[in-house]
Amino acid sequence: MERHPDLANAGDSLLLVIDPQEKLVRMIHNREEVVETIRRLLRFASIFSLPVVLTEHYPQGLGYTVEEVKEALPAYRPVVKRVFSCFGVPEFEEALRETGRKRLLVCGIETHICVCQTVLDALHRGYLVQVVADGVGTRRPEDHVTALERLRGAGATVTTSEALIYEITCRADGEEFKKVLDLVK
Repeated sequence: MERHPDLANAGDSLLLVIDPQEKLVRMIHNREEVVETIRRLLRFASIFSLPVVLTEHYPQGLGYTVEEVKEALPAYRPVVKRVFSCFGVPEFEEALRETGRKRLLVCGIETHICVCQTVLDALHRGYLVQVVADGVGTRRPEDHVTALERLRGAGATVTTSEALIYEITCRADGEEFKKVLDLVK
């Protein structure tokens, strides 16, 4: 079936998890929801064999990926960075190229800093980007709302984890759907 080009699919998408680190997560106003959404997206990525790229920003100072996220990862191989946009690190661009995917499904921390700058740079490079609103977070709610508005205006699709999960699942008659139901209940 031919679908609208804005709809994500398992064949063109990768999950980008930005900086879900110990000292950062502690400060996020809706941290429990953000961490749980990231975990849900990682389980979903596993069902559909989506590649996962994880970043950590200056882990020596901000700590490493929180255990709740780490245990849901297919493998713990973070791209380490000291710049806000993930595109400032050649290893990041190489990790994306290796997947061959052109659509980034973005979650992580913080919406208005590393997430925002990375998404804008991804759009500039021709990637299709979907930002998972309940999977990104900030210390201050107004920064979160403002960043999502900015990203939408720049051309990113702002969605929710449940909408994205159903979008990629696409149908209710396969084995994947049965597995997905556990994630959205």
